[in-house]
Amino acid sequence: MSFRKEPSYTHGQPAKTGILLCNLGTPEAPTAPALRRYLAEFLGDARVVEIPRPIWWLILHGIILRVRPKKSAAKYASIWTPEGSPLKAWTEKQAKLLLGALGERGHRVEVRHAMRYGQPSVASQLDALKAAGCTRVLVLPAYPQYSGTTTASVFDAVYGWASKVRLIPELRFVNRYHDQAGYIEALKQRVQQHWLAHGRPDKLLMSFHGVPQRTLEMGDPYHCECHKTGRLLAEALGLSKDEYVVTFQSRFGKAKWLEPYTEPTLKALAGQGVKRVDVICPGFTSDCLETLEEIAQEARETFLHAGGQEFHYLPCLNDSGPWIHAMAELCEQHLAGWPTQQPQDAAAAEAQRRRAIELGAKV
Repeated sequence: MSFRKEPSYTHGQPAKTGILLCNLGTPEAPTAPALRRYLAEFLGDARVVEIPRPIWWLILHGIILRVRPKKSAAKYASIWTPEGSPLKAWTEKQAKLLLGALGERGHRVEVRHAMRYGQPSVASQLDALKAAGCTRVLVLPAYPQYSGTTTASVFDAVYGWASKVRLIPELRFVNRYHDQAGYIEALKQRVQQHWLAHGRPDKLLMSFHGVPQRTLEMGDPYHCECHKTGRLLAEALGLSKDEYVVTFQSRFGKAKWLEPYTEPTLKALAGQGVKRVDVICPGFTSDCLETLEEIAQEARETFLHAGGQEFHYLPCLNDSGPWIHAMAELCEQHLAGWPTQQPQDAAAAEAQRRRAIELGAKV
């Protein structure tokens, strides 16, 4: 087995710390060929679909990749921007703002973003961090709630890269932050800002991405962490139990997924006489297909068609100040013990070294 070529190294160069912000991924374009490549990588991950590989390979390549790319491409086209995919654009912006926020706090770090599926890949960005001189890397998934289908898959990609590297940097991973005070505060401020401008709804619906019910039964903590986020946000907003509801969206296939499902819940609320709902998606830190098309378009239509009168979608945290602040705090917590502070200039460092020697000689 051959290992990746190591970047050039100059003796004495200061070691750096890197942060890799990882999001799920996106196709390169809203076209059927691009979706076919993206879905093949995404749905081909054993973390995402836990079906025996030979059976799933036949289903994926024999049916899904022949039918779904064209339909998905049309959905992506409805939310595509001049900057490309919203998820990729927001994640890239978050990485740049995180670098600035940490710099303002005195941390000298490299920050890059990567996509678990698609480009820029996890491996390419880890290579770039190594080339920049990083000997320590903190991996920050864009998923507040841990799941084997998302968070663990990012770690798989990092481990896969490391298995082909001769000199592996020190690695740290952020597993979850579903109950981090800064994250909850950022969500709270997002909701309060909307209510300040538009008034309060009859019901606040918190929609999280769904996963198969089987994953909960096999020990995945995602379901519980989503509900904890929902409870903490409701408490921060001062909501009673009948003023909000936690649901799960994006069901795929015929298997039972986490319930209650988002769209049927919206239909039921309209049938019960609820006139206005506000919907927020706390599990997504960047707006994407699942929020902008599935919720802001499809779910809206479902609620209004069922008799509801007013539907408000609240954008994801994206580049909001409170969220960037929360990310910086989260990184600081997990960087503890690593030397990331801005170094002194060479003259000051040499003077400090000589002073230490002098003091040691007097002892």
